[in-house]
Amino acid sequence: MIPQNILLKAPTAELRADQSDADTLPPYDLLDAILLGLVEHDKSVEQLVAEGFDRSMVQRIERLLHLAEHKRRQAAPGVKLTARNFGRDRRYPITHAFRSG
Repeated sequence: MIPQNILLKAPTAELRADQSDADTLPPYDLLDAILLGLVEHDKSVEQLVAEGFDRSMVQRIERLLHLAEHKRRQAAPGVKLTARNFGRDRRYPITHAFRSG
């Protein structure tokens, strides 16, 4: 049985005491919508801004997404849950500060 306080606890990477994802990331509904556009629909920053998202936020999330690419390469294979995934379908170079566009 999972303790109730664990189920109610705010998501966190738990890298430091009293840290929560909300300290450094936008609310999940906003973050999910931006990631859905960037990852699943291959939208550009410009397209997401045209849809009404804040440019600096989209650029920051895109940057974090690209910076974490090396972590995804180290992960064990997982199931594919959507039309796109972080494996063979989506590969970004992880050296030489690659930036598309």
